[in-house]
Amino acid sequence: MPSGDPQAAQKDAAEQLELRKQMRLVEEAILARAPEHDLQPSLERITAVMDLAGEPQRSFQAIHITGTNGKTSTARIIEAIFSEMGLTVGRFTSPHLHDIRERISIGGEPIGRQEFLDAYADVAPFVEAVDAKSAAEGGPPMTYFEVLVAIGYAAFAAAPVDVAVVEVGMGGGWDATNVIDAPVSVITPIDIDHQHFLGDSVLDIAHEKAGIIKADAIVVSAAQHDDVASILRDRAAEVGARILFDGLELGITARDVAVGGQQVSMTSLAGEHDDLLLTLHGEHQAHNALLAVSAVEAFVGGGEQRLADDLLRPALEHATSPGRLEIVRRSPTVLVDAAHNPAGARALAAALEDSFTFARLVGVIAVLKDKDAATMLEVLEPVLDHVVISRTASPRAMSTRELGEIAEDVFGGHRVTVVDALPDALDTAAGLADEGGVAGGVLATGSVITAAEVRMLLGQDEAS
Repeated sequence: MPSGDPQAAQKDAAEQLELRKQMRLVEEAILARAPEHDLQPSLERITAVMDLAGEPQRSFQAIHITGTNGKTSTARIIEAIFSEMGLTVGRFTSPHLHDIRERISIGGEPIGRQEFLDAYADVAPFVEAVDAKSAAEGGPPMTYFEVLVAIGYAAFAAAPVDVAVVEVGMGGGWDATNVIDAPVSVITPIDIDHQHFLGDSVLDIAHEKAGIIKADAIVVSAAQHDDVASILRDRAAEVGARILFDGLELGITARDVAVGGQQVSMTSLAGEHDDLLLTLHGEHQAHNALLAVSAVEAFVGGGEQRLADDLLRPALEHATSPGRLEIVRRSPTVLVDAAHNPAGARALAAALEDSFTFARLVGVIAVLKDKDAATMLEVLEPVLDHVVISRTASPRAMSTRELGEIAEDVFGGHRVTVVDALPDALDTAAGLADEGGVAGGVLATGSVITAAEVRMLLGQDEAS
C-alpha cells in the first residue's frame, strides 16, 4: 500500500473489517455444533466429507501425534525443525489459546482469515451433505472438531504444505484427524485423562491411542508403563510398524539447566546430538524434543539419516510453546502453564523444582469441573507456598466454592485464598508473592483456558 494514501488505507481497513465480520459469523456457526469435549466417536462422518472433497488429506505427507500430555509442544518442535529445513509446514493442534486460527498453522503462522474462510467454503457444502445424510439415518451432525479437521486438511492441500504435523484432538483410533495415513507416528506419555470417552483404565486409553499407528510406519514413543508399552508393541507388530521407545532405543544422555532454557544431549533415532540449547523449561520438554528430533529423522531418512546439529541448534533455540511453563511477566514473575490433569501437574511440579528458584511461589488455580482437581492440587502442594483459587469464564469451570474446599483439604485453610474473578485473583497472588519484600513469583495453571485468560489479562493475546 502506498505510504500516505488515505483512500488505500481506508479501503484496506474496510476489507479487514469485512474479513473479521465474516470470520466471526463462520466461527459462530462452527461453535454452534457439539463441542470437542462432547464428541461423537466415529470416523464415518469425517471420512465422508473427505471423500466428497476429493481426499485433500492425501495431498500431503504427515507426522501424527497422540498421547496424554506434551502433544502440542512436540508438534511445535517438529514444526521448528522442518521450518529450519526450508519446508512449508502445516501444523494442526488443539485446543487454541486465543484465536481459533491458531489450530491451523501454515508456514509457522496461524492461518490467515481469508485462507480460513476459503477452506471453510470448500468443505461447507460437503459438511451440509453429510449432516443431512446422518440426520436421515438418525445420527448426529458433524461436531465442532470434525469440521475444524476438514477445514485444516483442505487448507493444507490448498497452500500447499510440504508436510503436516497433526495432533489428535482426543484419543487416536476414532479421532477425526485419523483419516490421514501418516508414515511416522509419535506417542507422548499416556496417562489418565478424558475418562468419559477414553475409559478409566490407562490400558483402555492406550488401546485407543495406538489406533494412529499405520502399516509400515515408524513410531517413536515416550517412556510408557510396561503394560502400555506392550499394547503399543502389539499394535505395531499387527500392522508391520517399527516402534522405538525413549529410555530404550532413544534417550536423553545429558541435561543441564541453562539461561533461557536447558542444554540437552540425546541419542535420537539416527544418532547422537550433543549440547543443544532448548529454550523450553523442564525435563519433560527435553524428552519432547527427543521425540521431535527422532520423528523428523524417521520422516526424512527412514531413521538412517542423522540430522545435522547445525540445523537442530537454531530450530531448538527458536522453538516456542505458548502457555506451557511460559513467562508472561516480570516483577513479579508470572508463569502460565496449561496443565489440566494429574500427569501434567506432575511434569509441571518437577519442572518448577528443576528450572526455577523462587523465595515464594503463589499459585492461581482454576480448574474445569470434569477434572481431577484434588490430585492436581496434591501434586502441586509441595511447590506452592500459597494458592489463590479462582475460576475462568468457561461454563465448564469448577466453582470457586467447590475448588476452594478441595484446596483447603490439601493445603490447609491458612494457605488458601478464594477470589472469584480471575483478574482480581491475579492481583491478589502478585501481592502475596511480593509479601515481605521477597523475590516471589506467580504460577497460573489448572487448564488451557486458565493459561489463555491470564495471558490475555497480561497483554499476551497472540500465540503464534
